[in-house]
Amino acid sequence: MMERHDPTAAKARLRLWLRMLAVSRMVEAELRERLRERDSTLPRFDVMAALSRAPDGLKMSALSSVLRVSNGNVTGIVDRLEAEGLAVRLPVEGDRRAMLVRLTPAGEAGFAELAARHEDWVNELLGAVTAAEAEHLIEQLQAVRNRLAERGDRP
Repeated sequence: MMERHDPTAAKARLRLWLRMLAVSRMVEAELRERLRERDSTLPRFDVMAALSRAPDGLKMSALSSVLRVSNGNVTGIVDRLEAEGLAVRLPVEGDRRAMLVRLTPAGEAGFAELAARHEDWVNELLGAVTAAEAEHLIEQLQAVRNRLAERGDRP
């Protein structure tokens, strides 16, 4: 009998999924609260992180795609970042309808500080996990991710 059809393995995997989901929600809630205390939000952090990784900027459509959210969700966040002087919209040469978004120097500096705090928070929240355990879990989750990617949209 293959292990994936073993009832004991199936129950263990279900417990694993439920535990991963619960811990993920707890960590996310704590990060949201800590960001809120600094007048930020998790979606705003995610937008700034994506822009930080693209110093030449991203088209709004690419930003939405990277974050896997609608253009409408990103537009409001970019509007606020722009109003605060943390991001700027620039026209895309050859495409009158498209806009390129990039962080300003103030946005880059603000994000760098917030990203360092975020890293500290995650380190604190996951402090019960050693570096070796974290690497092992990353490998295991990557294997699951790879398997799911191979399956595509199949049930």
